Amino acid sequence: MRNRWPIAAALAGAAMLAGCGESPDSTAAKDASAKRFIIAFSQCNSAEPYRAAQNAIMKREIAKYPDCELLVQDAQQDNARQIQQIESFILQGVDVLIVAPNEAAPLTAAVKKARGKGIKVVCLERNLLEPVYDAFVGANNVAIGEMAGQFIAEHLKATPNPVVVELKGLLGTKPQEERHDGARKHIDAVPGVTVVEDVANWLQEEGQKRMETLLQAQPRIDAVYAHNDPMAVGAYWAAKNAGREKEMIFVGVDGLGGENGGVKRVMDGMLACTFYYPTCAAEGLDLAVRLARGESVDKELILEPARIDSANAAEWYARVTVE
Repeated sequence: MRNRWPIAAALAGAAMLAGCGESPDSTAAKDASAKRFIIAFSQCNSAEPYRAAQNAIMKREIAKYPDCELLVQDAQQDNARQIQQIESFILQGVDVLIVAPNEAAPLTAAVKKARGKGIKVVCLERNLLEPVYDAFVGANNVAIGEMAGQFIAEHLKATPNPVVVELKGLLGTKPQEERHDGARKHIDAVPGVTVVEDVANWLQEEGQKRMETLLQAQPRIDAVYAHNDPMAVGAYWAAKNAGREKEMIFVGVDGLGGENGGVKRVMDGMLACTFYYPTCAAEGLDLAVRLARGESVDKELILEPARIDSANAAEWYARVTVE
């Protein structure tokens, strides 16, 4: 009887030590659960309000994923700079690359290289020459162009020999090509129509400058179709400064909220209409996180566009404004 307590205590101590120890499997599980993933976002150009909104949304949304860190680089609409930044991300060994390509052709090889190094890739709303990514998220730019073209064609149907100005985005980008192709299917079908094209590279200041020149050359303009809202707003200010804004309508694309966004410009009567192109930022980041964690995702996620005019602009303003 004298020896039972020491033996029991020793057995209890051994059991406690065994309980405190960790098997290799449990250690590995803990390491896996504690792993932090690095997600890099290669932004083509933060000067555009649409791009700035993408950045703001991603920086806000990353807080929902405590196991992830977000790095953001701005290429400033420079292909060489964006390629260099992607190569830097490759050297850093990031887990996932989100890329909004400045232009399709120059960026395809750089993105392909990243994926070849084992980095998962999410392509954000501008496609590449090849599907060298794990997931693509965007909206249908041809459909947006068609919606804009239909709106303008309907407005011009009773106007004899109308004149339309088309302000294009950066040449060589898929949104520019697709928004052009979609819209022109309907605008070119308007009897007697003349379409004057120019390129303003997605920027409001360039849109205003190009429109100033066009106003001097065109004694009459009935509608302006710009591939994004900033260019449409720039065109409006040029026309207003010339005292001619009331002779034409202005149509844009993006549909951002906020005091300087296209939706507010519709509410103010500056734009007749804008067409909502989702920022794709929250969805793109979610796909990136899932890929980092080893989850499977669909190859494509296509979001729905929408028409925003005076009838529904207030509702859309509350919906799309980024705090």
